Amino acid sequence: QVHLIESGGGSVQAGGSLRLTCSASGIAFSRYGMAWYRQVPGKDRAFVAAISWKADRTYYADSVKGRFTISRDNPKNTVYLQMNSLKSEDTAVYYCNAWSGFKFYWGQGTQVTVSS
Repeated sequence: QVHLIESGGGSVQAGGSLRLTCSASGIAFSRYGMAWYRQVPGKDRAFVAAISWKADRTYYADSVKGRFTISRDNPKNTVYLQMNSLKSEDTAVYYCNAWSGFKFYWGQGTQVTVSS
């Protein structure tokens, strides 16, 4: 059974930082690309960042470029999202995603709230 468990969310003031962690089990982690998405009430889930299985490629939404950094530790089956210079518009539930071919898995989400 696949489990993606996010942690590290919380409340922070604008300009602050948070680091999200996603711990995976039940998959061959080093063979999966990993990503972070976020969702606010009433809107579709939106792409935030992704990292290839070898960590040699990363991708970011324009809205977070230069502020967020995605990384992974394959021996620990973990992916991270370092979020700096947070803005109120970064407030959302953040979801971890694992993909390989046509297989997609999601975590349960962690709330990030940024107050101005």
